[in-house]
Amino acid sequence: MTISINAINFEPTKQLEDFIEKKMNRFERHLNPADKVEIRMSVVKPQTNQNKEVKVRIGGLFAEKTCDTFEEGLDACLSALESQLERRKNA
Repeated sequence: MTISINAINFEPTKQLEDFIEKKMNRFERHLNPADKVEIRMSVVKPQTNQNKEVKVRIGGLFAEKTCDTFEEGLDACLSALESQLERRKNA
């Protein structure tokens, strides 16, 4: 599994990178070793709540969430992708 992280309009902290790595290691059981994971995070309208946008693309699957924190957004995206993976597996 190859993970690509793109941060737009901010510099990710080591803590955020560690969180992403930890979450992706847990999520890895749902993926094929050849899958490529693209995570794109950006700050939109910095003066408002719900300003952290997270987009996750795995193969042909995609999830996008806007939340208060990047961690919350990543959790929501991975939850949505897990549902999509289950549907694909059962189809």
